[in-house]
Amino acid sequence: MPTSQKSTKEYGIFLPIGNGGWMLSTTAPHPEADYRWNRRAAMHAEAIGLDFIMSMAKWRGFGGTTDHWGRSLESMTLMSALAEATSRVKIWATMHANVHNPAIAAKMFATLQDVSGGRAGMNIVNGSYAAEFEQFGIWDPQLSHSERYEMTELWTEAVTRLWTEDSVTMHTPYFDLENCESRPHPETLPTIISAGKSESARVFQARHADGAFLAGDSLEEMKELSRDVHERAAANGRVCKTYSMLTVVQDETDALAEQKVAEWGAGVDREALALMRASWGVPETQARAWASDAAGEAAFQTAYVAGSAQTVTEHIEYIVGEADLDGLMLIFPEYDQDMVLFGETVLPALRKHDAAAAA
Repeated sequence: MPTSQKSTKEYGIFLPIGNGGWMLSTTAPHPEADYRWNRRAAMHAEAIGLDFIMSMAKWRGFGGTTDHWGRSLESMTLMSALAEATSRVKIWATMHANVHNPAIAAKMFATLQDVSGGRAGMNIVNGSYAAEFEQFGIWDPQLSHSERYEMTELWTEAVTRLWTEDSVTMHTPYFDLENCESRPHPETLPTIISAGKSESARVFQARHADGAFLAGDSLEEMKELSRDVHERAAANGRVCKTYSMLTVVQDETDALAEQKVAEWGAGVDREALALMRASWGVPETQARAWASDAAGEAAFQTAYVAGSAQTVTEHIEYIVGEADLDGLMLIFPEYDQDMVLFGETVLPALRKHDAAAAA
């Protein structure tokens, strides 16, 4: 029996906060890392009826011909502005637990919750790409993966307590709070989101998150991960929704959409691709060997669907249903044309399908 919530699915967008958006290609559309691009995408999301907008936090790019993500905006500042620019869509910003003291983070998100009228969400990440943090001296190479999650659990406990308690004292190996105050408290708590599929990530999501972003190498793996998070959260007396990411390449026909994929894949930025792999901990020689042989589809940073409105609709319905997901965060290489087209053609069909399934 599916364990996802029997309700309308949620669809949102991953904003192009870094230059190049989510395509490593010299021949793909190239969003700039500026407020105008992101405000326009946010306004499209609001207008077509998407549920949320989210931005990553990125401190260093990957170079290459495209200087991929070499220029990026800061998540909290951007999302606060977009909260003022919009009125309905949920506003999810990203916060590194290893960068911000929990007292600072608690105050920032209480403020964003007030600015947005209760639409704020905190996407918590614990910092895993050493080069991002070595450049400003806060990377601790002694911390293991499990210890980073221990730090993040304690950090999240501190933040959520500061949202509800008048005074918090905590002494941990990672930070200290002594009779710490953070008022006003948010009237409703911000949504907490977290991405990751490791055992530590899923334990954290089930204990603390309202939403989990998952990625699997197959639809079957995605289903198992989603079910696991749902069941772990239920065992804790909680609900944690599950989402994945999908890039949408839409056109009038499947052939035209597939032509875009081929054109954009032809310009794959292999240097940036190699450096991105190396940032994950893959030895550089191995990363470069992989990038040199990678197919053009490697230009896409997530799974993608390419096709007509019908093809895109059927694909989304299938993967959300089969993988037992509660929604998707969407990426549009063409945030203007494709996103508006999606809102006119695909999203109404998805809403109709989801409403019928939830009835």
